Amino acid sequence: MSRIFGSGTWVAGGASPSVLARQAAALSLDPGWQHAIENLGPADLGWTGRITPRVARDAGAVVVLDGRVYNRSELGFARDDASGFLALYRQRGFSGALEAINGDLAVALFDRATDRLWLGRDRSGSKPMYWARTPGGVAFASQPRGLLARPDVARDVDRAFIGRVAGSHYRTFDNDRDRSPYSAIAQLPAGHLLEAGPADIRVRSYWDLSDQGDLELDEAVLAEQCRELLADSVRLRLEQAARPAFTLSGGMDSSSVLASAAQVSGAKQHALSTVYRDATYDETDEIKSMLDSTVSEWHPILVEDPDVIDVVSRLVAVHDEPVATATWLSHWVLTSAASADGFDTVFGGLGGDELNAGEYEYFVFHFADLRAQGREAELQHEVERWAAHHDHPIWRKDSATMEAMLSRRIDVGRTGGNLPDLHRVHQYAAAVRPGWWDVAAYAPVMDHPFDSHLKNRAYQDLFRETTPCCLRAEDRHSSAFGLEHADPFLDHRLVELMFRVSGDRKIRDGITKVLLRSAMRGVLPEETRTRIKKKGWNAPAHIWFSGASGDSVRDLIESKRFADRGIYDLAEVRRLFLEHQEIVSAGDARENHMMFLWQLVNLELWLRWVEDEAPR
Repeated sequence: MSRIFGSGTWVAGGASPSVLARQAAALSLDPGWQHAIENLGPADLGWTGRITPRVARDAGAVVVLDGRVYNRSELGFARDDASGFLALYRQRGFSGALEAINGDLAVALFDRATDRLWLGRDRSGSKPMYWARTPGGVAFASQPRGLLARPDVARDVDRAFIGRVAGSHYRTFDNDRDRSPYSAIAQLPAGHLLEAGPADIRVRSYWDLSDQGDLELDEAVLAEQCRELLADSVRLRLEQAARPAFTLSGGMDSSSVLASAAQVSGAKQHALSTVYRDATYDETDEIKSMLDSTVSEWHPILVEDPDVIDVVSRLVAVHDEPVATATWLSHWVLTSAASADGFDTVFGGLGGDELNAGEYEYFVFHFADLRAQGREAELQHEVERWAAHHDHPIWRKDSATMEAMLSRRIDVGRTGGNLPDLHRVHQYAAAVRPGWWDVAAYAPVMDHPFDSHLKNRAYQDLFRETTPCCLRAEDRHSSAFGLEHADPFLDHRLVELMFRVSGDRKIRDGITKVLLRSAMRGVLPEETRTRIKKKGWNAPAHIWFSGASGDSVRDLIESKRFADRGIYDLAEVRRLFLEHQEIVSAGDARENHMMFLWQLVNLELWLRWVEDEAPR
């Protein structure tokens, strides 16, 4: 794991060595990290990390790379990833090099001959890249802290971002793909590159995940392709992991990755799981079906009631921003344990839900596709089976619910058109003072590159909602503990295939992940492969914010520093806090406010970090 940074400054003097040293120091999360800076006239490229950096140079260019290239043998890489990238650049240009690579990487390259600085990010966004305009040029870093350390980059936090964290839903945090939580710092979106020179800075996409229609293949053939691509994706990543470990929950995604690894390697693997005393969230019983056939050693990691204020203070100092959901506190504990046990790469199932329609809310978009295609009889059958399999005392499943959901979430005037869930987006708008930021007036950007409602929903999640914050958390945690992370479902070949699979091959008879279930026949244990219901990877944060555990949260809410910010309506925050205590203590079957409270704590502690501790 390494971090990269640098700048291009096309004015007299360039960047001073002290500024670059400050960037290196800010990005070094451990005193033992090494660093080096390549001075190239108008540009400087640097790296810092625990491992030998991925750096290459020739007579006219230098490249620094964070991450891994998986198809190096296919590309004929003679020595290492950085050298291979530089050779590809010479053959195909910067965009062509990125297009040729299957990998998880962020890369910076400066070419003396053309006087151009290039930045690139992998297709899924597994590795981060931030940049900022500076007097006479541009600066970049793997994390915002590497830019906050520069005196020529303003430290102001973005007011709209604060408003979304304070009163909206975590799915809105990444809706603007080009922005970061800091006003002066931009984020290079997944699948994009930046080109900078003396007179211009240009950002553009190099990967087009466009609508190419559905594959008209037999379902058994598609399932075989899916199985083979997932297996190959796992194999490529295993080849670069000296001591891998696999996160394991009761769901299909992590289980499919683990089982594929056991199959392609011919060996059982180490598995890591967070477990809880609260049976609502603990998945120990569901995990057991995987242990005999795929696991050499299971590492259950018990997450007790944490000191939320203490742990979140440490998390925001690693993330440089609020952490999206409480799940990532559990992942922090898991990653720490993985590092302590000597593993070097943690594999996960991220992306499986988006590619295979595994989220519960995907049903409504499949229903919309069936209605748009005039398949009303199939629609009614699917609604009946949806209700039979997934009805819930709080979130009901029936025809009336389906119609209400369609009316809220589907834009009938646009082919494949989806609407944001404004109830979710505005649910806590009253908690934010209108003079700070008008949450109730906010409407997220919705992408519609496909004719299918379901595909557009998955695309939205991959690039603007669920996946970006998860990849960022994986990256931050891995970096902090000197690990790499791998998500085989996000291999671009598998992503491209699954966006050419029709919805009725993903959801059928009220069951999700139909094609993946078929693909994993003979790979997964039948109990796992055929399990319909899932708990979802979550954490019992409702308990963390209630009873005695909630006292420190109450103290934060009642602090002068919190009140003086003027972000929240304090009376509404107190009401929500007390209501949460009542719901949890009574065990009421209604929605509590743990997500709101998680965001509130993260926001306040992040703002304190920016004010008191962030690199300067």
